Amino acid sequence: MNAEILAAIAVFVLIFGAFSRRLEKSVITPPMAYVTFGLLISPTVLGLAQGLTASNENIKILAEATLAIVLFTDASRVQLNQLRQGYRLPLRLLGIGLPITIMGGTGLALMLFSSVLNPWEAAALATILAPTDAALGQAVVNSHRVPSCIRQAINVESGLNDGICLPVLLLFLALAEESEKATNATYWLTFSGRQIVFGVVMGVVIGYFGTKLIEKSLQRKWMNESFEDLSVLGLSFLAYTGAEMIGGNAFIATFCAGLVSGNVTSEAIQQKLYEFGEAEGQLLTLLTFLLYGAVMIIPSLAQATWQMWLYALGSLTVVRILGVAISMMGAKLQPVSIFFMGWFGPRGIASIVYGLAIVEEDNLLGSNIIFNTMAITVFLSIFVHGLTAYPGANWYGQKMLAQTDNSPISEMDPVAEMHVRLPWRS
Repeated sequence: MNAEILAAIAVFVLIFGAFSRRLEKSVITPPMAYVTFGLLISPTVLGLAQGLTASNENIKILAEATLAIVLFTDASRVQLNQLRQGYRLPLRLLGIGLPITIMGGTGLALMLFSSVLNPWEAAALATILAPTDAALGQAVVNSHRVPSCIRQAINVESGLNDGICLPVLLLFLALAEESEKATNATYWLTFSGRQIVFGVVMGVVIGYFGTKLIEKSLQRKWMNESFEDLSVLGLSFLAYTGAEMIGGNAFIATFCAGLVSGNVTSEAIQQKLYEFGEAEGQLLTLLTFLLYGAVMIIPSLAQATWQMWLYALGSLTVVRILGVAISMMGAKLQPVSIFFMGWFGPRGIASIVYGLAIVEEDNLLGSNIIFNTMAITVFLSIFVHGLTAYPGANWYGQKMLAQTDNSPISEMDPVAEMHVRLPWRS
C-alpha cells in the first residue's frame, strides 16, 4: 500500500470515530461505513487502491490476523458455566440449525450451479456462508427491547458457529480437491483430520497454560497494565503459530485457545479480553471490511450472474430462516421470534476470510464461482442486515411487549447474559 491510501484510511478512521457515538443508534453501522469508504477508494472509483487485488499478500495477512483475533475473542466471551441456564436456544441453533443451514445451502448451490460445482464444492460454499456475524447487526444483541434469551441465543451462536464451521469446511475442501484430482481420498481425509486434531490440542494447551501464566504474573504484580492487552495478543498468535508449526489448523487453534482462556481465567483477565476485542480487534475487523470494499466487491459484481444473486438472496433468507425454524420446533417460541432470529443471521468476517482461502485453492475448478458468490452475499448482508437491525429490534421489542401483556411466554425466560463484541455506551 502506498502513502496516499494509508493517509486516506487514517483520515476516515479519525472522522468516523469523531461521529461514532452519534451514529451508534442509527441505521448506519460501522461495517456499512467502512465498506462504503472502501468502494470509494477502489480502483474503479477514486483509484487510490490501484493495483490491490484479493490475492494480495498484505490483504491476506490482515484478514487472517483479524479472523484469528475474532475467533479468539468471540470464543472467550462464551462462558460455559453461564450457558447452563440459557443453553437451550443456542444449542438448538448450533446443533440443529447450523447443519440444516449447510445442507440447505448445499442443495441450493447444486440447483443453481450444477454445471460448474461438484457436490463437495457446493457444500464448501454453503459452509463458508453458514457462520453468522452478530456485529453486523449490533443493535439486535445490544437492544434491551429484545428479550434477553433471544439476544443471548444470537450472540452465542455468532461467537461459536465460525469456529465450528471451520473443520467442516476443511473436510469439504479436502473431498473437493480429491474429486478434482482423482487421488486417494485417504490422504486428504488424514490431512484434514490431522489439521483438526492438532489444532484443537495446540489451542487447548496454549489457552490453558498461557492464561494461567498471565494470571500468575498478575497476581504477583510482575506485569504492568500496558502489557496486559499485549499478552492477550501474544496468546492468540502463539496458538495460531504453534498450530502451524505442528501441522494443525491455526484458526481452529485460536478458537479453542479463546474458548479455554475465557473459561479458566479470572474476571480481571476476562475484562482484558473484552477490552482487547472492543479496541484492537474491532479496528482490525473494520479495516478488513474496508479492504473488502476496496478490492473484492466491484470485481465480483462485474462477474456476477443471476445464479449468484439468487443464491445470495436464498442463503440470507430461505436457507437461514428454514434452518432456524426447524431447530426451534418444540421450543415454544412465538412465530415472530423464530422469524426474527432467522432474519438476523448476517454474514461477515469469517465468510470473507474463508472465501479468501478458496482463492488459493488452484485445484478447485469452481473457486471463482464460490468466491464471487461469497462476496456478493456478504455485500448484501452488510447493508440489508445493517439497515434493518435498529428498526427491526424496536419492532420486535414492541411485539414482545404486546405479547407479555396477555400471558407469560418462553421468550421471557431469564438467562445470564454474556458480553457482546461491541457493547453500546449509553
